Amino acid sequence: MKIAVTGASGYLGHFVMNGLKRAGHDVLALSRQPCASHDHVEYQLGDAPDMAGVDAVVHCAFSHVPGKYRGGEGDDPEGFRMLNVDGSITLFKAAKAQGISRLIFLSSRAVYGTHPNGVTLAEHTPCAPDTLYGQVKWEAEVALLALADAGFHPTTLRATGIYGAAYPQGWHKWRGLFEEFEQGAELPPRQGTEVHGEDFVDAVNLILGAAKPPQIANVSDILLDRRDLLAEYAALRGANRPLPNAAASTPNVMTCDVLKKLGWRPGGRDRLTAFLQSL
Repeated sequence: MKIAVTGASGYLGHFVMNGLKRAGHDVLALSRQPCASHDHVEYQLGDAPDMAGVDAVVHCAFSHVPGKYRGGEGDDPEGFRMLNVDGSITLFKAAKAQGISRLIFLSSRAVYGTHPNGVTLAEHTPCAPDTLYGQVKWEAEVALLALADAGFHPTTLRATGIYGAAYPQGWHKWRGLFEEFEQGAELPPRQGTEVHGEDFVDAVNLILGAAKPPQIANVSDILLDRRDLLAEYAALRGANRPLPNAAASTPNVMTCDVLKKLGWRPGGRDRLTAFLQSL
């Protein structure tokens, strides 16, 4: 298949492009910056690019303040909403008008909002986003799924936090955290759900190959306490530093039954350990 990837020069975009290429697909990078070894069309949110010959689109592009998703609007909430909702809808309609049959949209667990402790988040759980980030993702989801018909099969992937090193230089989401830890900084407790970028790409490949792709699928793997993460990192580095306290509250865990029925098997704690060892 020939697959266009928006946001191709971004963190997750690198995972997706390289994973699709390894799976044998022809990849077209839609991004502001060219991507080495990939065909490229300049793209930013709001554009309706020419996607002649493309079979599917993976929409990863997202406009936000660097380093932030929740709170990514900075001091321009209206601009944030316009780019990420209206800009995405422009792409969705362009893909459908050009006869592209499949589109995968990177959404977020933030669409579910806050639920009581112990509630498991499944694809049928009611969405009640309580951040602008979650609301923007939810509005884009609703608009995309409203376009579905016999010839256009969209999927929204509600992803949790994504870790791993996507770039050749090895940047990853915890680099700053690990540097602060090694410097002896006092770090606040935190617990979250995570999935490796390669496992996310496996989910994308499964959906692209499915005879009947799902409209909504959760993407999550492990529940991870910052204390446990830093303890494992410290053991590997030989770093004797104080660990943060364990988190007092546990976030809602996402079920991934839709993907697992397609054969998705994420790497779990073994993959986390392998990633930390690779550093």
